[in-house]
Amino acid sequence: MRARRVAVVTVTALALTACGSGNDARGFIRDTYEQQSSDGDTATYSSPDPVGTTTETIVDAVDPVERQADGGNEYLRYDDDIVIVSPATSGSSVRVEDLDGRYRSGAFIFLGPGFRPGSPAGGGGDGGPGDGK
Repeated sequence: MRARRVAVVTVTALALTACGSGNDARGFIRDTYEQQSSDGDTATYSSPDPVGTTTETIVDAVDPVERQADGGNEYLRYDDDIVIVSPATSGSSVRVEDLDGRYRSGAFIFLGPGFRPGSPAGGGGDGGPGDGK
């Protein structure tokens, strides 16, 4: 079983490199892990490996812009997606979210500078609605 996983990861990594899509984390994860659910631009996959091994497999295939760990979870930020690798009953869970979702509202600000959203679309100041004093 492990040899099969290693072969799949190797073939997938080679295919991504050959196609020039080495920055497509979502595609790599979709091709490597079993999808459990999806909702809009968010998809959740399962990996039989623990968080550390799963995260290293993803990072080795597609280098993230930022990477942080918190509470047993690993967070990987890419140009278009946030990837969250969490412990699961048998291995780990891999959640891929579009950056337009929770990231833009500041949900990952606790992870530090690489996970803070940019200024609001309205462009007015640091605060929320009604902050234009």
